Amino acid sequence: MPDVALITTADGSHSLLHTSLGETYHSRHGARQESLHVFIQHGLAPVSTASLSILEVGFGTGLNAWLTWQHALMTGQTIRYTALETYPLPREIWGALNYVAGTDTHLFHALHESPWNAWHPLDDRMTLYKWRASVLDENVDAAAYDVIYFDAFAPNRQPELWQLPVIEKMVQALVPGGVFVTYCAKGQLKRDLRTAGMVVEALPGPPGKREMVRARKPH
Repeated sequence: MPDVALITTADGSHSLLHTSLGETYHSRHGARQESLHVFIQHGLAPVSTASLSILEVGFGTGLNAWLTWQHALMTGQTIRYTALETYPLPREIWGALNYVAGTDTHLFHALHESPWNAWHPLDDRMTLYKWRASVLDENVDAAAYDVIYFDAFAPNRQPELWQLPVIEKMVQALVPGGVFVTYCAKGQLKRDLRTAGMVVEALPGPPGKREMVRARKPH
């Protein structure tokens, strides 16, 4: 378990500061608005298929998974969601996050209380597999995912997670037409995605960030 401290970002939503890396789990300009902008608006929302499979690299606070679940409830889509995480957060951390209130609290807790390394149906819209592993160490099924949320710590903090072999592994995991989306817009990432055969877009980033990247695997 990494050393983390709870912080409040500019939109009022919580994030965590990884004190050893000196890196936050989300943008200080707004955790919730960053996740909505990058992963939901520009990753999930353009995929209109009724049933889809998502891979997240970096489960972290569970915010992306939570927002995906809420999106599925709104659209009626059915989602199989796999999340890779090396260091799960303890209850005293995730239980203090302010992403939900009232009757939604028990649902957010159910997300975090679901077992690791096993499929768990949250409801009839989303089934979750929390995979306690590193993307560096594990093989990922080929052509298995419609969308990949790549939400690892920044390249200057964990450069090994952004190397070309990892990017190639992600591309192989996508179905033809599948989408890779991340907050990062580094030039090297764009070049590596193109090297791996992806069609790359630089899109306007969330508040506080000029750009983000979305890439699509050709059919």
